[in-house]
Amino acid sequence: MEKFQVAVVGATGMVGQRFVSLLENHPWFEVKVVAASARSAGKSYAEAVGNRWAFDWPIPEKVKNLTVMDAAKVEEVAAQVDFVFCAVDMKKEEIRALEDAYARTETPVVSNNSAHRGTPDVPMVIPEINPEHTAVIEFQRKRLGTARGFVAVKPNCSIQGYVPALSALKEFGVQKVMTCTYQAISGAGKTFKTWPEMVDNVIPFIGGEEEKSEQEPLKIWGTLQNGVIVPAKRPVISAQCYRVAALDGHMAAVSVQFDRKPSREEILSRWADYVGEPQRMNLPSAPKKFLTYFEEENRPQTRLDRDLENGMGISIGRLREDPILDYKFVSLSHNTLRGAAGGAVLTAELLVKQGYITRK
Repeated sequence: MEKFQVAVVGATGMVGQRFVSLLENHPWFEVKVVAASARSAGKSYAEAVGNRWAFDWPIPEKVKNLTVMDAAKVEEVAAQVDFVFCAVDMKKEEIRALEDAYARTETPVVSNNSAHRGTPDVPMVIPEINPEHTAVIEFQRKRLGTARGFVAVKPNCSIQGYVPALSALKEFGVQKVMTCTYQAISGAGKTFKTWPEMVDNVIPFIGGEEEKSEQEPLKIWGTLQNGVIVPAKRPVISAQCYRVAALDGHMAAVSVQFDRKPSREEILSRWADYVGEPQRMNLPSAPKKFLTYFEEENRPQTRLDRDLENGMGISIGRLREDPILDYKFVSLSHNTLRGAAGGAVLTAELLVKQGYITRK
C-alpha cells in the first residue's frame, strides 16, 4: 500500500512529538513535512526540538533531519501532503483560522486542538463511540467551499476514560454524572524536569478543563440534524479537574445515575462486550479490546495500566453502588496516546476507511 503523505503542524511541542513518534512505523501514514512557528522554520527538526524532546527514545531517524517548515505558509506545506495533523499552541481564533486555511487548500485537517470542538459542523470523534458524526463533513465542505478539505477534531483528553465507560451504558438512560479527574502533567505539555513544582503536589484547577469535561460529552452523544451536530440535552455532568503528580495518564472517579438502574452484572457485561467500528474495521491503531475491567480493588493504577493496548485501551475498576446516585467507578486513559495524538491517528484511520481522506 502506498502510504499517505502527512504533515505534522505544531511538530515541536509535546503532542507534535507524540505524532512524530507514533507515525514512525505506521503502515498507512508517513511524515513528509514537519511544521512549526517561524522561529523554528529553517532548522532541522532535531535542532528545533533541541533539549525539549520529551521521551526516553530518540527522535525517529526519518524525521530528525527534515527541515522544519513555517506552519503559517499554508500553501507551501499543503502542496506536499495528502492531509495534516494539527497540534499548535496558539490562540483559539488563530487556530481556527489556520485550520480552515489548510482545509481550503483541499487538505483535510485532523486536529488535536480544542478551537473547533464547538463548531457545529466539525465532527468531534471518539471513533469507537460516534463514527457516524463524520457525515457532517459534507455539510462543512459546503460552508468552506471545498471538495476534499475539512477539519475533524478529537475531544479533550480528560473525558477519554469516563465517556467510553458511560457510552456502553446508554441503554439504561444516563441521567446525572459527577466526575473528578486526576490529570497528568503531560496534559499541560510538561515533564517533571520542566515543571519541578509539580513534584509532590496537586493543583485543584486546570483552566477551561471543567467546562470542556461537562460540555464535550454532550456533543459526542449528540445527533446530526440539518447539517450540524446537535448536542444531547443530558446527562447533566458536574466535573472537577485536578492536576496531579503523574507524568502520563488521566484518571476519573465517576458517580452516575440512570433512568433504569442496571444490575452490576449488566454493567460489567456491557463493558466486556463493547466493540466499536475501529475494532470491526481492524484499524491499525485500534485496541483489540476497547474497555477492560479490573476486578482488583486497587486497579486501575496510572503506572500499571496507562499503557494498556499500546495506550489506546480504557481501564475501568472499582464498580460499586453509590449512596447518593446509583453507581460509582474509576476509569483511566493515556492522555497523550488515546487522549491526544493516538486518538487523532485513529480518527484519521477511520476517515480513510470511510473515504473522507483520499490521496491528492
